[in-house]
Amino acid sequence: MPIIVKLDEMLHQRRLTLTELADRIGITLANLSILKTGKAKAVRFSTLEAICQALECQPGELLTFAAEDPPQADR
Repeated sequence: MPIIVKLDEMLHQRRLTLTELADRIGITLANLSILKTGKAKAVRFSTLEAICQALECQPGELLTFAAEDPPQADR
């Protein structure tokens, strides 16, 4: 997937655990874990806002885009 979630790095920088963040923002640990591992198919803006407020960061610090190589045509 070309969207990379850098929640682990942000938690490490802030010296927070996933459990602490889940408690602060009122999201289940399971749902936050799905986001952290990059398995989430979508994220609500309200969730992103809560994470950014708790970690004092910008959305761009949590999410990055990495383009995948385009498929090669057979010649």
